[in-house]
Amino acid sequence: MFAWASQRAAHKSEVWTREQEDAAGIIRERILTKPPRHAIRTQDLPEEFSWANKDGKSFVTMSRNQHIPQYCGSCWAHGAVSALADRIKIARNGMGADINLAVQHVLNCGTAGSCHGGSGTGVYHWIADISNKTGSGLTYETCSPYMACSAESTEGFCGLVGDGYWDCKPENVCRTCSTFTASGGACVEVDKYPNVTVQEYGEVSGADDIAKEIFTRGPVACGVDAEPLHDYERGVISTKGEGINHIISLVGWGKDKESGEQYWLMRNSWGEYWGEMGYAKVQKGQNALLMEQSCSWAVPHTWTSMETTPNEPCHEDGDNCNEHLPPSPPNQCSKYCSSKAMQTCASLGMHCNCGDKLYNTTGKGMPHGETCSAQPGCLGECAEPA
Repeated sequence: MFAWASQRAAHKSEVWTREQEDAAGIIRERILTKPPRHAIRTQDLPEEFSWANKDGKSFVTMSRNQHIPQYCGSCWAHGAVSALADRIKIARNGMGADINLAVQHVLNCGTAGSCHGGSGTGVYHWIADISNKTGSGLTYETCSPYMACSAESTEGFCGLVGDGYWDCKPENVCRTCSTFTASGGACVEVDKYPNVTVQEYGEVSGADDIAKEIFTRGPVACGVDAEPLHDYERGVISTKGEGINHIISLVGWGKDKESGEQYWLMRNSWGEYWGEMGYAKVQKGQNALLMEQSCSWAVPHTWTSMETTPNEPCHEDGDNCNEHLPPSPPNQCSKYCSSKAMQTCASLGMHCNCGDKLYNTTGKGMPHGETCSAQPGCLGECAEPA
């Protein structure tokens, strides 16, 4: 028995209503090919099937925890992004390292929600939209690690880093940091980044049609009533559910050895400490947890990988992939640094640096703002010598 009713008041829905989706301009489908529900007969589906164990091989990607470094109601993004990443792995036949996609990119730039809820279908609509408009889609996790923050969130450190920090701007799509700031380093945007594009997406409902979609093209993102799941530990859960307030991904189905009943294998986004290593078994065919009435899918169109479209080989500091770098500082420092300063810096194996703003603004400090730096050229703003 699963205890959950006492917790309902403490958890707000993280899933947009249809009205909220309409207000956001979300288009719910873009179908270009014949859907599996029209191509496969129900009786041809296997009794058990899972992308987590297909012929002894796993085609699912990483489990995630949406609630760290602080609480964020981004299940809608996690469910949709995880299912899409799985489909890339399936399309690659499990080749190479897993491609894990950036949920934070969705939170920074997407139009489908925030840490206070959103739409799984809306994620796919947004990726397809930017894919068509820019030729680039959703970036990879190594470009934009999950921070559990969105522009309006004040949870944890989200609201402590200044206004506009989580806005959609180039460095919030893909960034890297060159070295310690004390050594002249900086964090900058990377404009040529690995990404996945989407052209086709849609929705599916009903146990048989959902199974056909999963069997043919891969995992799907589905809405559920999460309240009965808070205290889930093991076994098949069959609670009916009262309202959809959470989104997960379905990776397949199985058959319970003791009871003989079929169940869905769902991956949650609450970490691997929860449930059965981050997964749960939910009764199949009875709309348990309302899981069979609102699912979304997307077909990956292109993705960056060495076997398909290789990445742009960016330097460690990203300088050759940053389209908005400021002009390079002058390499001839004699205009700003005295001969003595250049000799002193050279004896230390360093370069003269004219970045001493204290002298430039107050006249105090080293003459002409002279300092020594490991970085070549004159850095910063300099006052010309008198």
